[in-house]
Amino acid sequence: MTTLGRGRQRLAQQVIDQLRAQIETGKLRVGDQLPTEPQLESTFGVSRTVVREAIADLRAAGFVKPIQGKGVFVADPKAHSVLSLTPVEIKSIPETLELLEFRMAAEGEAAAIAAYRRTAEQEAAIRDANRKMAQLIETGQQTVEADYAFHMAIAAATNNRFYVDVLRHFGPRAIPRGQFPTLPEANDRDYLQKVYAEHVEILSAIADQDPERARQAMRAHMMASQRRYRMLAEQQ
Repeated sequence: MTTLGRGRQRLAQQVIDQLRAQIETGKLRVGDQLPTEPQLESTFGVSRTVVREAIADLRAAGFVKPIQGKGVFVADPKAHSVLSLTPVEIKSIPETLELLEFRMAAEGEAAAIAAYRRTAEQEAAIRDANRKMAQLIETGQQTVEADYAFHMAIAAATNNRFYVDVLRHFGPRAIPRGQFPTLPEANDRDYLQKVYAEHVEILSAIADQDPERARQAMRAHMMASQRRYRMLAEQQ
């Protein structure tokens, strides 16, 4: 996951940049259908996972929208941002990006430490928190508290109280979508499944006692959020 995770994030960003450029230059117009996943894989020379990450981020930022049974279509990002964000939410974007930057450093190291220091009980607590989030996604309920509990369980597994104290200081507002309740992604099942999948990678590395893989999985998780909120900031 170390080199692979970083490489996948870079590739996803490249796909995002190129598709976004096509949208902004009018090569892809509002209402146009995007190529299929296999076509995008072939065009960009990337895996299906990379394509799905890129589309998920473009969707979260309002550049594209899926229509069930038909495909993914170009949306109007300006209309999306105007309709979705309140003035308070717009002002929150810079702080959100700063917090994600801080969390990437702190929680990346926390995940690495947890991988070699966690007890069986602490690993079970991380697993339980992620299982709870999966159940909430499945039933369409709010997931911010469960998401926060997952990250808190990892902090606790470092057996270093300062990691716990730092995350407790921020509370559930450390989870960005909790600060943007009007964004579609706050309750979007596909987006939340992607977040859950990122959690699974982190948990797997911790369970395997692989500190470097845990560090990179957590950093990749934070980088994905950074990418989404940077795109959101650019639309304002």
